[in-house]
Amino acid sequence: METHTVLSLTAIAVCAVLAAMLADVFRRTRVPEVVVLLVLGILIGPQGLHLATVEPSISSLAELGLAFLMFMAGYEINLERIKGRPMALATVGWLASVALALGIGWVLVSTGKALNTLVIGMALTTTALGTLLPILRDAGVLQTKLGAHVLAVGTLGEFGPIVAISVLLTGTHHVLALVLLVVFVVVAVGAAIVATRPKPPRLVDMLQRHLHTSSQLPVRISFMLTMVLILLAAELKLDILMGSFAAGLVFRLMVVQGDDKVVDRKLEAIGFGFLIPIFFIVSGMRFDLDALFASPKALIRMPIFLLLFLVVRGVPALVLYGRELSAKGRLSLAFFSGTALPLVVVITQLGVSSGRMLPENAASLVGAAMISVLVYPLVGLAIDRRHSGTDEAAVNPITSLSEP
Repeated sequence: METHTVLSLTAIAVCAVLAAMLADVFRRTRVPEVVVLLVLGILIGPQGLHLATVEPSISSLAELGLAFLMFMAGYEINLERIKGRPMALATVGWLASVALALGIGWVLVSTGKALNTLVIGMALTTTALGTLLPILRDAGVLQTKLGAHVLAVGTLGEFGPIVAISVLLTGTHHVLALVLLVVFVVVAVGAAIVATRPKPPRLVDMLQRHLHTSSQLPVRISFMLTMVLILLAAELKLDILMGSFAAGLVFRLMVVQGDDKVVDRKLEAIGFGFLIPIFFIVSGMRFDLDALFASPKALIRMPIFLLLFLVVRGVPALVLYGRELSAKGRLSLAFFSGTALPLVVVITQLGVSSGRMLPENAASLVGAAMISVLVYPLVGLAIDRRHSGTDEAAVNPITSLSEP
């Protein structure tokens, strides 16, 4: 390994440790660790102190971190909790968000402020479920009624844009892309059906025995399944994030009942302890500060995009959930829904590389998404706490990831 690569990895490792420590220092103000990771990435990156560079090997690690983030987002989804009413409302809400976002994108393109309606629209329809999960888990929100709706909204906010990216933004003919998507879904559903079937006692015994040995067989299976579905998605010319997200959903069904808590801890250690921080730090290193500060227009657009995240994803939450949540519960859900980041990074990178997005818009969108992760969950949690004791109040709070 080259010396400069080791230096870059060392700087990234130091940032990962510092981020956890700083997040603990700032815990009273509830600054999400992901924001600290991004800021530290900007600081050590090419447009900061130039202590680290995004080399091919580091870029590959970051992509693996993003894949694992999406895997964890899929893995955290409890289909039993979100099926029925929560998923139905989330689906209608996301489709309403798409209509709003495409309308906004059309206005921006018509006025010369953007190049492509679809790219802008898809960026505005995302919800950062993978980023929200640790925050909501630490706050004990996930097991509430509000938490079930956040999970459903986040699932559509992650899966919907991934499908749109795969069908519309990968360069494949739309009809062919749709056919390939159907093939992938059939394979993924088939894998899920197999995962839910009763497992042979010998297989269960082997998985349980090796869960506590150096072989860590269930963890290895999770990695194998992720790579197989990523490979399938890549071969079908779909976005690889669809593969990792589906792998998380399928692997959740494969975990032997009673072993889930142990498996959860092991996956979280790999993801949040190693791979996922690398993705966010490298995303900060890639952040185009020059494009953001090159023109006053880019800076002005950042708060506008921040507001649009809330409007596009939050308005459906305010309108559709009148029978499910109180007024404050709906407002809290709106702020959680408007939180965006990982897919915004992916979509803007695709948009700039394909010439369908202005660099200043990409920087403004990513900057707005970073602020949304910092601000919107805090506002949503603050609103939720003010009416604790209602049907959306926290019950059986989930243990924090940081606890042993």
